[in-house]
Amino acid sequence: MNSGVQTPKEMHPVVSEVHVDAMNITSILSNHNVTIKVSHEVDEDEARLLAMGLKQELKREMGGFSVFAVSFSVLGLLPSIAACFDYQQLVVGMSPLPWIIAMIFITCVALSMAEVSSAFPSSAGTPAAVGGLLTNSPYGPIFTYMTSWLNWFCQITASPSVSYSCASMMLALYAFTDSSYSPTNGQVFGLATGIQFASLVMSIMPTKWVARFGSTGTILNMLFLTVVFVMILAGNERDKMHPNTSKFNSNGTAWGLDNQVPFPLGIAFLMLFLGVAWAMSGYDSPFHLSEECSNASVVVPRAICLTLVLGGLIGFMFMIAISYTLYSIEEIAADPQGLGQPFVTYLTQIMDKKLVIAATALTVISSFFMAQNCLLAALRVTFAYSRDGLFPFSNIWKQVSPLTKTPVNAVVANFVLGELCLLLVFTDSNGVGISAIFSVGAIAGFVSFTVPTLIKITYARNSFKPGPWNLGRLSEPIGWVSVAFVLVMIPIFCFPWNSGSDLNAANMNWTCVVYFGPMSAAGLWYAVRARKSYVGPRITIDPANIVYGDKLEDGSEVPDVIDGQRISLSSTEKR
Repeated sequence: MNSGVQTPKEMHPVVSEVHVDAMNITSILSNHNVTIKVSHEVDEDEARLLAMGLKQELKREMGGFSVFAVSFSVLGLLPSIAACFDYQQLVVGMSPLPWIIAMIFITCVALSMAEVSSAFPSSAGTPAAVGGLLTNSPYGPIFTYMTSWLNWFCQITASPSVSYSCASMMLALYAFTDSSYSPTNGQVFGLATGIQFASLVMSIMPTKWVARFGSTGTILNMLFLTVVFVMILAGNERDKMHPNTSKFNSNGTAWGLDNQVPFPLGIAFLMLFLGVAWAMSGYDSPFHLSEECSNASVVVPRAICLTLVLGGLIGFMFMIAISYTLYSIEEIAADPQGLGQPFVTYLTQIMDKKLVIAATALTVISSFFMAQNCLLAALRVTFAYSRDGLFPFSNIWKQVSPLTKTPVNAVVANFVLGELCLLLVFTDSNGVGISAIFSVGAIAGFVSFTVPTLIKITYARNSFKPGPWNLGRLSEPIGWVSVAFVLVMIPIFCFPWNSGSDLNAANMNWTCVVYFGPMSAAGLWYAVRARKSYVGPRITIDPANIVYGDKLEDGSEVPDVIDGQRISLSSTEKR
């Protein structure tokens, strides 16, 4: 990257130029002896983005803490643990042991993705990495296309699922204070819609305000998590509330496994990984903020790792607190008060009324900020994939507001899609239908996180160019562990909670329909039409600024088509 280059044309004054092959980036412009000329000063972050064929459109106003803040807020440990209580404690009991085992494998997935994010710092996330890794492969477009849909599907289900959980806890708190009240599906939907709309308003504001919301949410999330943790231990009065009961469970009880599902214990053990996977699924958010922070190739992978490590440790401590204080799994499953939220029912077993209200209220506030940050991450993904022409009417969704410098249209689109997801509330009275978006998010997320890892350790094993943050010799073994883990968990996440004569349409696992239905439709659309127009990550920089050498490194002529994207040589300048 050089500055002060003389202007080749008066129409295109040049201040900086970026030599793509010198940036250690694998992209559509790599290995074509390309130089990109820009009319302004270019720093390292923008240079790497230009080398991937993308122009800088979003403001880089986020620092390292802001990126971590958004990520940790999306992780939302307190509301996530509360929302997934029935996916963990109601499967094999109160033991924190499964959390430790699940975190080992989830860490492998996250570390592999962090390495990829350093090499391909784009808001498109893993699909951009897939496109870069398969630059010279005829299968690049289809793999990028499906990875994009997987990642997008994960993102758009996150905010409505959190909004649903937040609304459910608010109404459960009301039901706790008024025994005559029982929330209806319509009330849950309406309140969740209100939460979604508030998140929309906050997400369309300028980036600096969005960063402040993220920082505020993270601070409150960490503070409230600590407060509720202390409440559980210090406010525990189960020995007074339940005669002949000790204040804390014994080690054997706290760490013991109590299979609650009609499957072998090994399968049940794996099934509860869904709760851990969903609770820890927000660590990919920094990847999608790569174009809005400085020193992205280092800051982004560090934020991913910090989110995972800190979240995993805090989550484990929280699970220990639950395991030693929980009174009766059977009573929580029976829900005698009709609260509809196992976490709130658990709190009523060990705390007095005032502490239950306080702890639930703090969880609700954390859940709200989590929903807003989930919507923020989703809109950045929608913007990035619209830029590549993934969706119908992509030209509309990729527009950036000149006032706020944020993709406002993408926010509105995500809000509407989130409302469609929330309509699953009306499919049944037991919440089976709406619960599918939790497992859908986990499956779609883990698969999309792992596709570039699989390509990196197989097809691109010798061509992958790691970024400044990498795993070194551990890259391949960690990659293989993460791929194996995800392959095992895909069918497990689709397991129903009942079997035999107890399994019917009302209590089956609808993940197969909610997840594989849309994904099959996306694949069919690619076969019918998208394959003719979708070519993967697209060049968004002005072709007039792309300058090709007379010959490529192998001595052949410069092509006018690169991976299906025609570059008009008449609009570029040969040096």
